[in-house]
Amino acid sequence: MTEKSPADNFPAGYEVPKVWTWEKGNGGQFANINRPIAGPTHDKELPVGKHPLQLYSLATPNGVKVTIMLEELLAAGHTGAEYDAWLIKIGEGDQFGSGFVDVNPNSKIPALMDRSTPEPTRVFESGSILLYLAEKFGAFLPGDPKARTEAINWLFWQMGSAPYLGGGFGHFYAYAPMHIQYAIDRFSMEVKRQLDVLDRHLADNRYMAGLDYSIADIAIWPWYGNLAQGKQYGDSGTFLDVQSYKHVQRWTAEIADRPAVKRGRIVNRPFGEPSEQLHERHDASDFDTKMQDKIA
Repeated sequence: MTEKSPADNFPAGYEVPKVWTWEKGNGGQFANINRPIAGPTHDKELPVGKHPLQLYSLATPNGVKVTIMLEELLAAGHTGAEYDAWLIKIGEGDQFGSGFVDVNPNSKIPALMDRSTPEPTRVFESGSILLYLAEKFGAFLPGDPKARTEAINWLFWQMGSAPYLGGGFGHFYAYAPMHIQYAIDRFSMEVKRQLDVLDRHLADNRYMAGLDYSIADIAIWPWYGNLAQGKQYGDSGTFLDVQSYKHVQRWTAEIADRPAVKRGRIVNRPFGEPSEQLHERHDASDFDTKMQDKIA
């Protein structure tokens, strides 16, 4: 049998056209919701709960960043951080409803409305939400200018790096309709380089910004912590040899053990084990009473 090359995964005779056109049936797990235009596809208002902060999200790594941050704020005594977390089913196109697009014109989760301000304030992009909440409550962002800058350095590092992990490696390793060796090799190399960046930094630092836990850790952990624990993209942990990054392993285990992290990672989670699902969160008691509810 002749061994196939990566080129065999492409249509025979394919040539790059002068002008690209959208073919809806291009395959892949997310083909039904991906499109090259913005704006709403249907009218749908967003629900509003009783708390000042209204979160519209799903427990992807970007969504988990924000629910961890909110749970950490509450654990630290910031009662103004009480929130309602509404489930946005991105596989069904909820992010293209008119109400969601009003909050985030980019139609990506998470999106936050702060109704404690004189006029409601919309906040979108997970890194922006973390920075907004840190400044609003004066928490999880160092006051010392040098340490503060270091935390923001790593926050922006994560925002710039995650597309290689999720949209690049994760897509071609786990979600693409065919395996393409060139694409998997390209993004695996970059993800392993990123893991090495983290491992070298964490060899000399307890947390990303030094001695204190910050929004930098909260941003990075849902992506690289989950990857390091073998909880992302099937058996990708073995494929990437994540156990070899000893300092990342130490850091991710310490953060995973925080009670607020344990709570935050399951909010807006409709997948996985039922015991780790809290589809919506409207009160702290929901963790005790609604963990296995199936919210339609």
